[in-house]
Amino acid sequence: MSEISRGRCETHDGDAQLLRFAVELSHPLPEVWEAVATPEGLEGWLCAADPLEPRLGGRVTLRWLNGDTVVSGRVTAWDPEYVAEYTVDPTHGRIRFHLEPGAPGGGGSTVLRFMNELRADREYRLDCLAGWHDHFERLAAALDGRPSDWAAWSPERWQHLRDLYERDEAPWPKWVP
Repeated sequence: MSEISRGRCETHDGDAQLLRFAVELSHPLPEVWEAVATPEGLEGWLCAADPLEPRLGGRVTLRWLNGDTVVSGRVTAWDPEYVAEYTVDPTHGRIRFHLEPGAPGGGGSTVLRFMNELRADREYRLDCLAGWHDHFERLAAALDGRPSDWAAWSPERWQHLRDLYERDEAPWPKWVP
């Protein structure tokens, strides 16, 4: 399993939360773009996307395949191969995937800078940090040719991650669960 750096949270404008992850992936940018900006790619690690209109202002509906969560909204930023941003129902808020080429000589690696802006209390924030962390592990696996089998999903890994995030909310540069 790829090592995913621990996500962090910043508070601004009172109760608005910014959840951030920087995920280093050993895959070229076009492959990662496909995974975060197409219905086929998203289904392998995150959710079903129907519709997903790939343009600024396009409609988007995301349906998580490990539960009953469905959120709808708009594509609020779209720069093909670099930025896909979906602003959906308030419970999930603004979800932004920003891709950058990895370090020179990195063999075609990609850095995914992720941000989720939402209004959340502490408990929901911890739920989301654990959820995104779990999903980024699944993204790395999907890019390696092992998409998620949602029929076999169980909450055990998510709960383990949530317990770790709850245990110590102070950010560290690298976190190995």
